[in-house]
Amino acid sequence: MPSLGALLAEPLFVATDTALVGHLGAAQLGGLGVAGAIVQTAVGLLVFLAYATTPAVARRLGAGDRAGAMRAGVDGLWLALGLGVLLALAGAVGGPALIGLFGASAATSAAAAAWLGIAVWGLPGMLVVVAATGFLRGLQDARTPLVVAAAGFAANAVLNALLIHPDGLGVRGSALGTVLAQTAMGVVLAAVCAARARREGAGLGPGLGGVVGAARAGGWLLLRTLALRIALVGTVVAATAHGTSALAATQVVFSLSSVLWLALDALAIAGQALIAHALGSGDAAEARAVLRRLLELSAAAGVVLGLGTAAVAPVVGRVFTADAAVLAAVPAGVLVLAVAMPLGAVVFALDGVLIGAGDGRYLALVGLANLVVAVPLLVLVAALPLAPAAAVAAVQAVFAVAYMAARAVTLLLRVRTGRWARVGA
Repeated sequence: MPSLGALLAEPLFVATDTALVGHLGAAQLGGLGVAGAIVQTAVGLLVFLAYATTPAVARRLGAGDRAGAMRAGVDGLWLALGLGVLLALAGAVGGPALIGLFGASAATSAAAAAWLGIAVWGLPGMLVVVAATGFLRGLQDARTPLVVAAAGFAANAVLNALLIHPDGLGVRGSALGTVLAQTAMGVVLAAVCAARARREGAGLGPGLGGVVGAARAGGWLLLRTLALRIALVGTVVAATAHGTSALAATQVVFSLSSVLWLALDALAIAGQALIAHALGSGDAAEARAVLRRLLELSAAAGVVLGLGTAAVAPVVGRVFTADAAVLAAVPAGVLVLAVAMPLGAVVFALDGVLIGAGDGRYLALVGLANLVVAVPLLVLVAALPLAPAAAVAAVQAVFAVAYMAARAVTLLLRVRTGRWARVGA
């Protein structure tokens, strides 16, 4: 449950921004969709800062090496800060060119550039939050990230409400509020992690070998996440081909789906820490027991969330926008998402198991293979003469059904072999 609360913070940031910006107009909402896809891709690609750190820390903790667990976490924080600074500089220089690749209208592109030009400076804080959360999860502490995430979400909502409308900053106000909230969260979590490390006598300076090792360990997970982000960005490109209304509606559906998918990922996150700890202590039977329970709970959660999503499909769009054309295109995409929810739940559970087991190489290779299913279908959707509602539904059918089905098959094949359950620190 604490993992669920912490995971929900980031998509709730996006959903809040979407709801506030959406009432400025379709161009602004579409611009947020384009620029948000760029920032979320950058952060999403580097989610290995948490996904590699959690099992690395938990395995050492399970093996009784508390000082080693702290060193692994501290090195992950330094790597996150360095990558965040580099990405912020790259985004400031190359952002307009990236926006141009989406082929959006001039008004939509202008709104995207206004948001992205400010939002990139929040990347160092965002990535420190990711790494620190992974560090604390590895220590079996999911509550501290929850407290910080809840405070950060509240601050983001207040800042955005004040900066977007009363001060007249529009999309720039949305970006500024998010930067301030994410940076504050990064500072607080880094301070908490530093205090934990000092109590165990671990140094706080960056160890070159440890930082390089953390980067190397995360390399396969980076490739795995790259494949996932290619599929996600492909959905935005495919929606853009059908006009501003289809793009804006797709942004609404993905704002909702981000909350739902990460609600399911809460179980997978808990599984990562528990499985890594069990394998680190040499207990493969315990790891397999976690796998079985994780699949049971995830499947049940997927059914419940799917039914709830279907129930709100006709009205949920009104939370995000008042534009009639966008509202008409949203329900079909939400219904497809609802039907696919149980399948996605199983995929997230299996993904968490293999990440916790350190099976990054397999995840990377099959992640690339799964693009063979997604990319041709997205190209087909972009080329077909579809109405906005049909386009939004088709995009969701490719990503949430066809692509998730391919992921489910490849992950189940690996789990059935049992080769993922390697014990040791």
